[in-house]
Amino acid sequence: MKQNEVMAAFEILLKEIETVIAWFNEEGAMAFRHSDYETAREVVERVGQIRAFRDRVGELQNEWERLFAKRATETFKKGTRHAALAQRLQRGLRTPEAAFRLPILEALVELGGSAPIGDVLGRVHDKMKERLTEYDCQPVPSAPNEPRWRNTAQWCRYTMIREGLLAPDSPRGTWAVTEAGRAELGRLKQASGSEQA
Repeated sequence: MKQNEVMAAFEILLKEIETVIAWFNEEGAMAFRHSDYETAREVVERVGQIRAFRDRVGELQNEWERLFAKRATETFKKGTRHAALAQRLQRGLRTPEAAFRLPILEALVELGGSAPIGDVLGRVHDKMKERLTEYDCQPVPSAPNEPRWRNTAQWCRYTMIREGLLAPDSPRGTWAVTEAGRAELGRLKQASGSEQA
């Protein structure tokens, strides 16, 4: 199995875990509405365990990516036939995940706090189109019809969910900002304003 296939497997696994978390959140909310507090408590505990598992999977994914990035850099330096792989992974060719934080938060607030993924990413693209590199616009090997920037933006979303900036229990296909996310947006705007001054 190639590196990209393993990364695609991690992506699929993490998306499925998010689906399971959303399902449990709905179950817990329903139990709470029906005053079944014991079941609601059990669901909360289970969701906590699943989130911890998801975070470990995310750490493993990052470790896997670092292993191959290091190997690709070494290969590139040696000038072997795998230099193209190293060039693809070379730092700076892809817009970093962190660059998507402000545009995602801005887009969600502009769209009323939550919106379908297509609307959010459309607005994020409009905000970032001048910054996206040629590499960002290339398709992801695991999804030939998806440009890399969309994939990076979705990973940024998962990071922000773990940080409490985006809601983990928004309906499938919808992203939603939390109060902590709105506060982070204010902080990021203030920081970017002071950098420009």
